[in-house]
Amino acid sequence: MSQTSPQAIRRTLQPLYGSSEAAALSRVVCCELMGQRAVDFYLGKDMQLSANDELRLQDILDRLLRYEPIQYIQGTAPFLGRTLRVGPGVLIPRPETAELVEWMLELVPADGRMLDVGTGSGCIALTLAFRLPQARVEAWDVSDEALTLARANAEAWGVEVEFRHCDLLTHCPDPQVCYDVVVSNPPYVTDAERSGMERNVLDWEPHLALFVPDDDPLRFYRRLAELCLTQLRPDGLLFAEINRAYGEATVRLLHSMGFREVELRRDSFGNDRFVKARR
Repeated sequence: MSQTSPQAIRRTLQPLYGSSEAAALSRVVCCELMGQRAVDFYLGKDMQLSANDELRLQDILDRLLRYEPIQYIQGTAPFLGRTLRVGPGVLIPRPETAELVEWMLELVPADGRMLDVGTGSGCIALTLAFRLPQARVEAWDVSDEALTLARANAEAWGVEVEFRHCDLLTHCPDPQVCYDVVVSNPPYVTDAERSGMERNVLDWEPHLALFVPDDDPLRFYRRLAELCLTQLRPDGLLFAEINRAYGEATVRLLHSMGFREVELRRDSFGNDRFVKARR
């Protein structure tokens, strides 16, 4: 039997993460992954470790020291008060995406037909299905790994979502199928922005869901708008999360393609982050 303290774990992580993030990570490691009581953690009490506990703790710390996101180590991430399974094949849901969903819930029809393009973990589609049980929700992704996780999340949440393997860039729309709402959080980080990204994102989260070429940063929004011209009902709503550097450009694109009531909205950090448009 050995022992270690929250302070020792924090000191191990601090050179890579800084003091405040190391403190937050040490709490997750001690309380959520190793089972220490919160009161004992905040009192700085040592954890008593069996041989297996010691190996498990070392594996967790080794993974954190390789910049693996804590959500992947836990296997879960919170989203609007619920829990999603996540892994390296899907983006970790962000607070900004939760803001987008909350905005949608103020405006979309409770019994509408909705499409989530590039669903990833399923965070948007599942929340819509959970909060709007009369809605019919469909979700697409090009990644089989993401779809497997999203289906598992739907089963865990007890909601019905129709999942489809579909590549937005090559999909040929069926004009007989129409939606009241289309939403997407597509890839929007340009290659030039890679150098400013944290390693726990750049080294671990799926590049397929993150990056677009510098010479065509709006490629997914253009294709999304084209899709909506045939598959969004008249007066239907399009919502999307966007790159903060291309807010006005995205608005101009949607106006040029005939959308109306185009609205650009900032996130809680003050960045241009969301657009809404009506067909």
